[in-house]
Amino acid sequence: MISATAPRFEQEVLGRIRDITEGARSGELDEAITMIAEALRAGGVIHAFGTGHSEAFAMEIAGRAGGLIPSNKVALRDTVLWGERSSTELVADPPLERDPQIADEIFATVPRHAEDIFVIASNSGVNGSIVGMALLAQSHGHKVIAVTSLAHTARVSPIHPSGKRLCEIADVVIDNRAPYGDAVLEGEVPMGAVSSITSAYLAQLLTVGVASALEATGDVVPVFLSANVPGGDAHNRALQAQYGSRIRRVA
Repeated sequence: MISATAPRFEQEVLGRIRDITEGARSGELDEAITMIAEALRAGGVIHAFGTGHSEAFAMEIAGRAGGLIPSNKVALRDTVLWGERSSTELVADPPLERDPQIADEIFATVPRHAEDIFVIASNSGVNGSIVGMALLAQSHGHKVIAVTSLAHTARVSPIHPSGKRLCEIADVVIDNRAPYGDAVLEGEVPMGAVSSITSAYLAQLLTVGVASALEATGDVVPVFLSANVPGGDAHNRALQAQYGSRIRRVA
């Protein structure tokens, strides 16, 4: 019954959230926050990328109320919207996210400037598209911040031809504290995935940290207001206009 499992799941989730909070308090996120703030001060944009459930992390970073306006969500579907793939290829088997070659196509659709920074999320940290994107970003001079499960990625083999994991490429690595296999409740079949919850929390900590860093140096903090409050759309459009087509807001 859920009445019995809910407290167990709560304990697992809150324990990881507290651990992330303690890590943030001790400076674990400082390097990433500084790196992002410096990119934004230079006129850069945050390109957030994740596949599968890690796309939720990118959605927390880019284009939401209370989030930083100079942010762009990068997704597999961009190869259809801005590239030459057909929509049916997105539901292929094996999943397209595992294909190392797709990274080149996705990267080609990203409206990049030299000052931009990439924040890439992947629980496993080994899929071809993820590793390929990180390598491409770095080879073009962009800093890469990774959010991944160190417990999981250490126990799985890389898929990309480079033989590398995301955590072995990124300039800064942030552990989302998810366990191997993601699920935290033991039983016949492990259940209770936590990576989406912990990664969303990390996304918000990074956002708040960057905003605080910009505010501390007197820089304008370009933050989205909710489109569902009076004046929200006008506020957002005015700030988004400064970045033009460099940030995309699509379904």
